[in-house]
Amino acid sequence: MSVSYLKKAGKRPETGEGETEAIVKTILQDIESGREDKALEYARRLDNYEGDVLLTDEQIEAVRKSVPQAVKDDIAYAADNVAKFAEAQRDSMQGFEIELRPGLFTGQVLRPMQSVGCYVPGGRYAHIATAIMTIVTAKVAGVKSVTACSPPRPGQGINPHILYTMDYCGADRILAMGGVQGIAAMAYGLFDIPPVDILVGPGNRFVAEAKRILFGKIGIDVFAGPTEIAIIADRTADPALVAQDLVSQAEHGLDSPAWLITDDEVLANKVAELMPRVIDQLPEATANTARTSWADYGEIVLCDTRDEMV
Repeated sequence: MSVSYLKKAGKRPETGEGETEAIVKTILQDIESGREDKALEYARRLDNYEGDVLLTDEQIEAVRKSVPQAVKDDIAYAADNVAKFAEAQRDSMQGFEIELRPGLFTGQVLRPMQSVGCYVPGGRYAHIATAIMTIVTAKVAGVKSVTACSPPRPGQGINPHILYTMDYCGADRILAMGGVQGIAAMAYGLFDIPPVDILVGPGNRFVAEAKRILFGKIGIDVFAGPTEIAIIADRTADPALVAQDLVSQAEHGLDSPAWLITDDEVLANKVAELMPRVIDQLPEATANTARTSWADYGEIVLCDTRDEMV
């Protein structure tokens, strides 16, 4: 039994972790001491954004008018589905009290958190689904204060579809600020928003690291790594479909690993041949991301047996 690499990654998922931690710690410390001024400084430096951070009702209303009705209908459909599930999930959990022994009472009390911060990625992609899944569930749970933030684009602000979704789903405040500075603004209660009890929502490695460092002072949903995919395939697999599946995850970020593990050399070679073509079919920005992640983190592993593949 042997394992060979038709393509081996030049980097590992852990690559750069120490550097990321040091950068994020510095930014968080700067913003904790320098407050709004430091957060705005990082927004200018990292996002090239100098517009308003805490958006007004008038600014949000202007965006509402710009979103096509078909998009609004799709957002309403998705939000309604998520709300119905969240309501059923909430109603399935009940408070109770029981007397285990004379005078010995135990029980369960369910109370919503007071303040939640929802981070909605918007750098490379418009993650409308994240806005729906985080904000709607918080509102259904009965959270009194929901703050949502998303990275603004230079001269444009938050992606209009994201902004509309955050407002439609019931965010009480919307911040045009992303990255570590956006996380810090919600955690430390900047720009006249209440400090949050918990931060939810995915982000890049800097956002994930900021949440990890802040965990304990506040709650977080989960410490998430980069998007990744591993496919185990034999000779019956369609190489075009395998390549498309690999690219569909590699496009998510510059550090998204994608692995193919197979016992068929013909399939392995065909997928290797197809990957650059499939990547080239993507829009330019997305293609550049997938190209980099596949070059740095992609692997094609050839095994002798099915057991070895597993």
